Amino acid sequence: MKSQVAFTDEDDCESCRLAYCWWRTATKFDECAKLKLDFPDVSILTPRLRLLRELERLALIAPDGLNELRHKLLGYRSGDFWVPIGGINKEDMDIPPVNTILLVGFSGSGKSSLINLMYSILGRSGLIPFAQTSSGSCSNYTTMYMEEHNVLRSMRSGFCVYDSRGFDYGRTREALEELSSWMSDGVHHNQLCLRYRDSKMMTDDMENDDMGSSSKFVLRRVNCVIVVANMAEIYQALKAGNLKPLEAIRQLFCCAALRNSNENPLVILTHGDLLSTEERIDGRLKICECLDISETNGVYDIVCLTEYGFLEEECDPVSAYALTEVVYRALLISDRGQLPKKRFHHRALLILLCLVRFIGICFAFLADVCSKLGEKEKLRI
Repeated sequence: MKSQVAFTDEDDCESCRLAYCWWRTATKFDECAKLKLDFPDVSILTPRLRLLRELERLALIAPDGLNELRHKLLGYRSGDFWVPIGGINKEDMDIPPVNTILLVGFSGSGKSSLINLMYSILGRSGLIPFAQTSSGSCSNYTTMYMEEHNVLRSMRSGFCVYDSRGFDYGRTREALEELSSWMSDGVHHNQLCLRYRDSKMMTDDMENDDMGSSSKFVLRRVNCVIVVANMAEIYQALKAGNLKPLEAIRQLFCCAALRNSNENPLVILTHGDLLSTEERIDGRLKICECLDISETNGVYDIVCLTEYGFLEEECDPVSAYALTEVVYRALLISDRGQLPKKRFHHRALLILLCLVRFIGICFAFLADVCSKLGEKEKLRI
């Protein structure tokens, strides 16, 4: 039985509930349902039962929790979730005017579809697409520029979400280097993402277009990263004995540059609707085991129903709430990882350190030149 959702006008409430509560057809769900009657020790539960309990939690909270979380996000301003720690006052923290959430993943993982879903749920945009995706007739399309999205569609929004170009499974080293540069140097809207395989003509044209406009956009520091993974693609590869997609996701997730205050990146698993119920559960458990993370904390299984022409909030409130909770948690991580402002003496020390380093390089160069001149003089004599 496929868990892919397809609705008709004759579908009643019960069939809709069964569609978005797809895990209730899984084996051992009856055992999970019995656990509602008591409070068992979670540590003795199997990973499968813990996962089923987590999915039931989302289904229980989704109807009322969605509007509550959405209201918090609409009123959010950068730094609202910051709490005093380390004896430093809030005014001494270097809090940016806008927190930046970055979506990263491999090509075809569904990053742009998630952006459109955020607009639909948080920005109340309906089915209007704001980011071009690689589905349908544009299956070969890939995001070539970094794109900043104000998913709340609000002039006072305290955060933005960046859509990035997908990486290649066969070029993980290149992916990690590019990702590290985004984390250290920052990102800006319309930032060109060039790869080694891009044709020379395409590269020249894009560089010319990029130089005229990209420099005018604000450079933003990345505050939180969300790793997006195509669960269906990874699971089908595993069944065929191909470990490359799973290993590539593991390397991306474990990249040291993504750690923010010792926090793991959040993970969104997409395209689970292309798998059967048992495959969907098994795929999530296998991915979480490989990443060495909990199957219930910081990992979300989200289907982008807007691609099928359905409003997610109406057809799948569980996925709608899950995506809203991801954004909420990303902002909690962002504000918890804010850094203190750099004082004048810190800047002066940094300048002095750079000056000393420069002088050392100059002396090393002069010593090398003098050594070579001395050798030539000895040879001449």
